[in-house]
Amino acid sequence: MIRIGILAVTERGNMNGRLEQVRRVMDELLGQPPYSVVAFELVPDEPAQIKRILRLWTDRDRLEVIFTTGSIRLTPRDHTPEATRELLEKEAPGLAELIRRESFQHNPLAALSRGVAGLRGQSLIVNLPGGPQGVRQALNALLPLLPAAVEQATGREIEVQEAEF
Repeated sequence: MIRIGILAVTERGNMNGRLEQVRRVMDELLGQPPYSVVAFELVPDEPAQIKRILRLWTDRDRLEVIFTTGSIRLTPRDHTPEATRELLEKEAPGLAELIRRESFQHNPLAALSRGVAGLRGQSLIVNLPGGPQGVRQALNALLPLLPAAVEQATGREIEVQEAEF
C-alpha cells in the first residue's frame, strides 16, 4: 500500500463547501488499492504550520506521498510552494509541470499556478490546486506515475492491481 497524507491549506476555512468537494474527489480517486489515505489535516496558510505538518508526516510518520491542496496561486497570501520548497531535498519539477499542463487544458489560469513537487527523505510531496476540478485533473495525470515514483523514492516494489472490465 501507498500511505498518503492530505494537507488542505486555506485562509478561508471551509471555502463554502469546496473543501468537502475536494475531499470527496480525493476519496474517490485514492480510495482503492494501492492507495490508502492515512492522514488528513486542515491548516491556515501559515508557512510554519504547513512545514510542521510536512515534517511530521515525512520524518516521523514516513508517509510515502503527501498531497497539499490549495494556496498555490500568485496572491500575496499563498505560501504553500515556498513552505514546501524549503523542506524538499530533491525537486521533481516534471510532476508540477505535468499538473500545470493537464490543468491548463481545462483552465488557462492554471499557468499561474506555483505548485512544486519533490522528495523529503523517501516521501514524495506534491502541491495540488485547491478546487475539486483542479484536484481531479491533477490526480488523473499523476496516478499512473505514482507507483513508479514511490518505487524509485523508497526502493520497494509497489503491487498494482489491474482494473477488471
